[in-house]
Amino acid sequence: MALQIHTLQARPDLRPQVFSADFRPPFWPEFMLHDPASSLYFSPPNFDRYLSFAFACVVGGKVVGRAFSVPFVFGSPDRVELPNDGWDGVIRWAHTDQQLGRRPTAVSALEISLLPNARGTGTAQVILAEMKANARRHGCSSLFAPVRPNEKHLFPAMSITDYLELRRPDGLPQDPWLRTHVRAGGQIIKIAPYAMTIVGTVSDWRRWTGLPLRQSGSVPVPGALSQVLMSLENDVGVYIEPGVWVYHPL
Repeated sequence: MALQIHTLQARPDLRPQVFSADFRPPFWPEFMLHDPASSLYFSPPNFDRYLSFAFACVVGGKVVGRAFSVPFVFGSPDRVELPNDGWDGVIRWAHTDQQLGRRPTAVSALEISLLPNARGTGTAQVILAEMKANARRHGCSSLFAPVRPNEKHLFPAMSITDYLELRRPDGLPQDPWLRTHVRAGGQIIKIAPYAMTIVGTVSDWRRWTGLPLRQSGSVPVPGALSQVLMSLENDVGVYIEPGVWVYHPL
């Protein structure tokens, strides 16, 4: 059956499927749901302002994927470079723009998630194309993406700089998700060294990961792109996730 992509503004009836248990842990690592910046986008009433930038991907009446993006102002005197805090930063920018009533000039992708049966079929590139078309419809001139490289978690101790240097013989990135963006016309432009920051107590991290966490230091955590800095003495764990900014010309 053919893939259909709808905004949640056009199809609000699909919203329960978009936020169903299919897209919750273990689909995402539990700790990923505790980034405080996410509330500026996903929590009501904030999310209701972005329904024309949120997508449901439907096959045969069932949501098999979802995608989120956010409009923001870029190119103003105070915003000549994309934020080093990547995903977190662009959400904060967009929230500020909403509060001030500023007209967006660009769109940032935030997430493209596909259920297992929808992967490997070229669906992600179709969604990216629809995000670009949607940005154009809203009068924006650029689409950016603070990409979360989807195989970086296999190399948590490797720097994001070194990881980006991993290439296939054809010159494309070794990372599959970065490769998808490049094949769709994206250009890797900079690293976001602290694209997400998630902080919790030691008990929080034990609950989120199921690990005993009995020692302080840098700890590899399943699904994490970098190691979590754990301090039992201070009862805190800090996770700083790198990302990669990709530019999609419109």
